[in-house]
Amino acid sequence: MKRVVDGLSKNVKNTTSRVFGSLSKDIGIDLGTANTLVYVANKGILINEPSVVAINKRTGQILAIGTEAKLMVGKTPGHIVASRPLVDGVVSDFEVTEKMLKHFIDKVHAQSFSILSRPRVLIGIPSGVTEVEKRAVIDAAINAGAREAYLIDEPMAASIGARLPVTEPGGNMVIDIGGGTSEIAVISLGGVVTSRSLRTAGDEMNEDIIRFCRDEFNILIGERTAEEVKIEIGSAYPLSKPLSKKIRGRDLITGLPKEVSINDEHVRQALSHSVRIIVNAVKTIIEETPPELISDIMQQGIILAGGGGLTRGLDKLLANETGIPVRMMEDSLTAVVRGTGIVLENLEDLKEVLIEKDSTRPLRS
Repeated sequence: MKRVVDGLSKNVKNTTSRVFGSLSKDIGIDLGTANTLVYVANKGILINEPSVVAINKRTGQILAIGTEAKLMVGKTPGHIVASRPLVDGVVSDFEVTEKMLKHFIDKVHAQSFSILSRPRVLIGIPSGVTEVEKRAVIDAAINAGAREAYLIDEPMAASIGARLPVTEPGGNMVIDIGGGTSEIAVISLGGVVTSRSLRTAGDEMNEDIIRFCRDEFNILIGERTAEEVKIEIGSAYPLSKPLSKKIRGRDLITGLPKEVSINDEHVRQALSHSVRIIVNAVKTIIEETPPELISDIMQQGIILAGGGGLTRGLDKLLANETGIPVRMMEDSLTAVVRGTGIVLENLEDLKEVLIEKDSTRPLRS
């Protein structure tokens, strides 16, 4: 009798999965500290918005998510907080992360059967997260409306997004510098051979610039201004053509508005500490990599991905420090989410690259 009941239960479950599968679009998500990108299977990247949520602290109501919420950062009254629910690449506020994921999943299905949508979701996460943090991401995705949730290491997803032969017996090295974390990994035969996950990345670089302006110019600038400076004139290696930018903030002595001019040499000096941490971590990974894989990496070169990887001269600095060619991945900002999309579209062939975890449900095609 028990066997019959189990068989009926399994058939019902499979039928339910097929029904929801026909009404849903499988989704790949790069759940980043700074930005969340969503890839819909066979359609491409449909969402690329900041990982920011605006909340009314008096009522607990969510006022805005994504681009609209980021416009509020630093400009809200005391009872409204525009903040990121992820810190250093991991979930810091479970409930807000869940609501943000639900918002993006609903947005994808807004045009068709949004009420019944129960997609399979694949999420890219930093390689250094704990089991508890992995569980938090899976629970957030399931509670946000996913019928199945899987995880993949961000450097693995970035490698797949770069169309590297990750399942073959050859070494591939990827450096993915995002907003909250820098992921450095050597990949071969569908697995991570050695890796580092650093909390030194884009956000820390912004803080470096804020500290430098405070100490050097006695001016207090905001996070958005620091990010603009980093993008527009930031560099990790001396430039052939000098760059400069005027910035405005509050004079720390008089308390009045102040404008100063900052150049690329200033910013390079500000970023030097974070850049050195990343370079040293890359050297450590190379030292830990088996010689045969080093030979492959020297032939193919190191791949740079992520927004931080776009820092001017970083590729040249890394090449000089390691003696290995370094190249920037094409469209590096979307590398991880494109990788999740490729895995979703070839789930049966690439299931070995997913993070094995008891809490994930069995793979079904």
